[in-house]
Amino acid sequence: MVQEEILTMSQKELKRLHLIRKAIEKGITQARAAEVLGLSQRQVRRIIRRVRDEADKGVIHQSRGKISHRATIRAVKNKILGLCRGIYSGFNPTFASEKLFERDKIRISRETLRQWFIAEGIRYEKRKNRPHRQWRERKQHYREMVQMDGSHHDWFEGRSKPCVLMGYIDDSTSRVYARFYAYEGTFPAMDSFKRYIVKHGIPASIYLDRHAAYKSKGKATIEEELAGREPMSEFERALSDLGVRVIFAQSAPAKGRIERLFKTFQDRLIKEMRLRRIKSIPEGNAFLRQYLPGFNKRFCVAAAEDEDLHRRLPVGIDLDGVFSPKTPRALRNDFTVVYEGKLYQIEDTLRADKVIVEERLSGVLVITHKGRALRYRQITQRPVKEKERVKAANLPIQPKDNPWRYFRLAGSNPTKAREEALAGAL
Repeated sequence: MVQEEILTMSQKELKRLHLIRKAIEKGITQARAAEVLGLSQRQVRRIIRRVRDEADKGVIHQSRGKISHRATIRAVKNKILGLCRGIYSGFNPTFASEKLFERDKIRISRETLRQWFIAEGIRYEKRKNRPHRQWRERKQHYREMVQMDGSHHDWFEGRSKPCVLMGYIDDSTSRVYARFYAYEGTFPAMDSFKRYIVKHGIPASIYLDRHAAYKSKGKATIEEELAGREPMSEFERALSDLGVRVIFAQSAPAKGRIERLFKTFQDRLIKEMRLRRIKSIPEGNAFLRQYLPGFNKRFCVAAAEDEDLHRRLPVGIDLDGVFSPKTPRALRNDFTVVYEGKLYQIEDTLRADKVIVEERLSGVLVITHKGRALRYRQITQRPVKEKERVKAANLPIQPKDNPWRYFRLAGSNPTKAREEALAGAL
């Protein structure tokens, strides 16, 4: 019996295969596929030939799992970084690469050095250009890019507390999706985006501002520095798992469409909810489900191209696992884990130093190791230490040499206990 070959692909490769299939079927042009994928047209033609010859595995890079022949030796890299922190401190990548070749006979490209500077946090002076803004043309395909943001406002005009409207607008058609939340953060961002892709599919890219929920403000860990990666927020990590390209805006005017949408909503939507006396977030979300279809029908425009670039959800994908903040926690020798001040006992046997605690949007806590969910239970009562017991009972603490401390050891006769203690029997 011939076994069927099983292909393992990343979300990035699934996205690439989706667009390559669209190009093969003449749904989009090769030039448009190259633009969306960030590749040259020549490379797209190569991938199309490989997919026609090798089927779906043609999108998998042939050097997967292999060490690059051009990889820099670790000792050489450390020497270069040491020089850039020392005598070449403050040099920009271009000037540093020139001096490394001129003085130390080390050839390294400017771009490679720039990436190392970013990964290692080596600062250098950058030329400041005068800011320039200009009108940006809409994307040509539906769901090629979606703008997302949160608007803090008194949406219920004092009938309830101020809240946040998480809004999504398609860049090509201005089609809108929105939902109210109590605050703007990781959980509202994950929940709203999960609901969006379940209803509409996965967009090719998303345009965000640099809010702390979307763009990580923390420093890179040692593992990230060694891998040459920048720290990612939990929301950015979830989008990366789905193969969605994240684009961060440099300023609020750059997100013109979503900003204008919020101005429109702060005028029209507020008045509509005032007429209906809507005074809570659940009531507002129920109203949005009725309001948005008519709003989109009136205000959305036709895309320049008819092809829809959204992707359907992959079969078998665990969205609850994708949209869950993941926190590594140390696994103690007694197989316990501490998370947010609570103690959990792991009931499975495993060899590990750390486990991952996933907090699902539903509030359920899942503890995993290498993708496998572990059985656990919460320890609600911890053993009370002797000092804590005495302190809680407000009892005097006797010195260690007091014979009355041996009362229980000698029986119920305190006189005998005292005599034995004084005689040194105990």
